Amino acid sequence: METCDSIYIKKTNRRLIISKIFEKGMISRAELSKVAKLTKATISSQVANLLEDGLLVESYEVHNHIGRKPIMLSINQKAGYALGIDLDYQHITFIISDLMGSPVLTDHMEILTSNYDEIVDILIKRIKYYKDAYSQSSFGIVGVVIGIHGTVSKEEVINFVPSHNWKNKDLKGDIEKEVDLPIQLENNANLCSFAERVFMNHQSDNVLSISMYSGIGIGMIFKGELLKGSHGYAGEMGHMIIVPDGKPCNCGNLGCWGLYASEQSFFHQVNKHFLKRMTYEEIHQLIIVEDKIIMKQFEEFIKYLSIGLNNIVNILNPEILVLNSELLKLYPDAESKIKSHLKSSVSHYNELFISELGNKAAIMGACALAIKNFMGVSELRLRIER
Repeated sequence: METCDSIYIKKTNRRLIISKIFEKGMISRAELSKVAKLTKATISSQVANLLEDGLLVESYEVHNHIGRKPIMLSINQKAGYALGIDLDYQHITFIISDLMGSPVLTDHMEILTSNYDEIVDILIKRIKYYKDAYSQSSFGIVGVVIGIHGTVSKEEVINFVPSHNWKNKDLKGDIEKEVDLPIQLENNANLCSFAERVFMNHQSDNVLSISMYSGIGIGMIFKGELLKGSHGYAGEMGHMIIVPDGKPCNCGNLGCWGLYASEQSFFHQVNKHFLKRMTYEEIHQLIIVEDKIIMKQFEEFIKYLSIGLNNIVNILNPEILVLNSELLKLYPDAESKIKSHLKSSVSHYNELFISELGNKAAIMGACALAIKNFMGVSELRLRIER
């Protein structure tokens, strides 16, 4: 009869082995024993169980050396699928990824309502559809993670979504009443920072991601873990006041950062000038010809962005600072221009990047979090297939 200690050790070893296989992508048993620092007997036993469960597959490594080809182990990425949902204002994006985080399907749905019950009904129907569509795989949909553009408590209850004016909504509970799948709610900025850590910045345990779309949200990973604050609401720095007695914000204050340095604020200003709803492509073309209105608006955008960044750098002293903005990707030498505003002798950070993941970061983070929860690993490293 196994003791509690032996069961715990086996579970710990299993998680470690899975984590190392994710990290390496493909690895032999001998190499796995070295990197996991476990005996060959332990590796053999655990791998046998994982192969039986269908979570691992074996293959032969292609090589030109004389002798026996080593048998390689890798995650069976088609054994199950993760469902990530980005619930934003006026649209919902759904991504199905395999167990290595690679997207296999993307759906984008426009929504013309903020009615809570109507949106819950939409989500339930779509989740049920995906559950049926992927039921033939060994584990089906292994988890659903929904990115919320607002504050989410540690109990995964929505505190406030400004764009929909939702307050105190138990979206997780309402969906779980109708769908027999593990559902998780997370702030979208937290999911962005998680994606940056999992897919892009494996080497860093301290990543701060700033999402700049419908508002500004901060996702913070310190010592490898999401920093959420006492109630789960940390990171709402878009409501940091940078202009005293400035523009009114729907949070109730005046002069919030998100009113001056979010993409929504940028488009609001240029739409007023051009008397139409501008697109990214139109903005890009105007940048190419150095349109005076657009160039001046970008100068203002970067100025106000930098004011907030200086405050954040002084408060949090981040190692890696990632700016998630499609607009900044369009602007020539944006990183250098922003860095030139961050010259305080008391402000310190190691690196500043504009995110390669862009507006897909939150939903990729959602899929990755569902995979991490299903596999039960403490750390997850995934690679983007180029």
